[in-house]
Amino acid sequence: MSEIQNVGIRGIEIYFPHRCLEMVALAEADGVPAGKYTAGLGQTRMAFCGDREDIISISLTVVKRLMEKCNIDPKDIGRLEVGTETIIDHSKSVKSSLMQLFTENPFIEGCDQINACYGGTNALFNALDWCRLHGGLAIVVAADIALYGEKNARPTGGAGAVAILVGPNAPIVMEGTRVAFSENVYDFYKPHLSEEYPVVDGHFSLQCYLRSLDACYTRFCAQNGHLVGASPITAASFDYFVFHSPYNKMVQKAFSRLFYLDRQRLRGTEHGPAVHPTLAPFDDMPLQETFTSKTLQEAATAVAAPFYATKVTPSTRLPTHTGNSYTASIYHSLASLLENAVGGPAALLGKRIVFSYGSGSCAAMWMMRVRAPIDRLTSGLHIEDQIRAQQCTLRHLHAATQPPTRLSFISRRPNFSNSETSPSAEKRLNRSENGVTPPALASCLPIAPPG
Repeated sequence: MSEIQNVGIRGIEIYFPHRCLEMVALAEADGVPAGKYTAGLGQTRMAFCGDREDIISISLTVVKRLMEKCNIDPKDIGRLEVGTETIIDHSKSVKSSLMQLFTENPFIEGCDQINACYGGTNALFNALDWCRLHGGLAIVVAADIALYGEKNARPTGGAGAVAILVGPNAPIVMEGTRVAFSENVYDFYKPHLSEEYPVVDGHFSLQCYLRSLDACYTRFCAQNGHLVGASPITAASFDYFVFHSPYNKMVQKAFSRLFYLDRQRLRGTEHGPAVHPTLAPFDDMPLQETFTSKTLQEAATAVAAPFYATKVTPSTRLPTHTGNSYTASIYHSLASLLENAVGGPAALLGKRIVFSYGSGSCAAMWMMRVRAPIDRLTSGLHIEDQIRAQQCTLRHLHAATQPPTRLSFISRRPNFSNSETSPSAEKRLNRSENGVTPPALASCLPIAPPG
């Protein structure tokens, strides 16, 4: 059987809760300098779910919107993959809950993919491979609600979901060889089954991200540089980059590190002396030191700055206003790029987009090329309209056993609340054991809108 051609992204839809916090207000409430979360993390707002939404409801919402937007017949879907690390049931998958949208087609393959922020990417790879083999249509869902128990980690929270239609004859297709990297580290994990908060070593997690980036980028350039046609191959050779975005400053660090990696990779070649010569003082710096050196970071940022505005900034609009949505984060970045690229969607035709992704610790780097117009794909995203519709608030409530939030507070268009998603949803919401609100509900309650 011959492989199906031009398999890739045929449609995309995003969702994020319209509840949000201004990071300046959160800094004030936390008693820290006003710029710590804005200039320090590079974030503007952080989206969060209220007590009427959970991982099931936001996943249902984004899939329903995708199906309506792309006029999808449920009977045409052959695979449904979900990437998430937000678990409200330790056995039943989110994918099985989404099957209520496909009651006429119970024969859909696929299940949940769980590995911190990497699950959505693995789900996409599975769907692409399945479509190449079978030629049908698949839907990939990446959705998460990022919550932290530790005060210093809470500003890197967020929430969001994305649904992607994958199939043949797609305008955005995979090109070249994808590169994967994985290692056994404990930078971010969730060992406590009684709560949803992760255990995080922030500084170590940053090093793991960069180490994954190093491994993927070096191998990626070796295997795919011939597709670009430039010599030598550097970060400047690629059209756009889309990064997983736990916070925007991390994206800036990742992009600038590519230029340091270019110099190290090309040392000893005929091009070496001319590649970013201002980084020459760091040629012999021990690897471990490069992960934490502020001097190197500043020098690399200066080299990368002329390229950042055009190659990266268009992809950062949504993540800076929704926060870290774990598995959905990189695809919120992709949606931002598709809508905000300089020159509009038409300017992306023929361009190559390089992705990188690291978490927990699995990582991948791959490239997709825009081979056909994407006007239909980007229509209806309305990212700027949704950002303008965000309702920012900062008001503390005591945990309650009855949902206090109005359903009208949830955004327009097809939406699900968690009281609609399953017969047991109301039981989950209203259950209180020994006067203690269940973690899945309590985590949503400390901040809520007026009224």
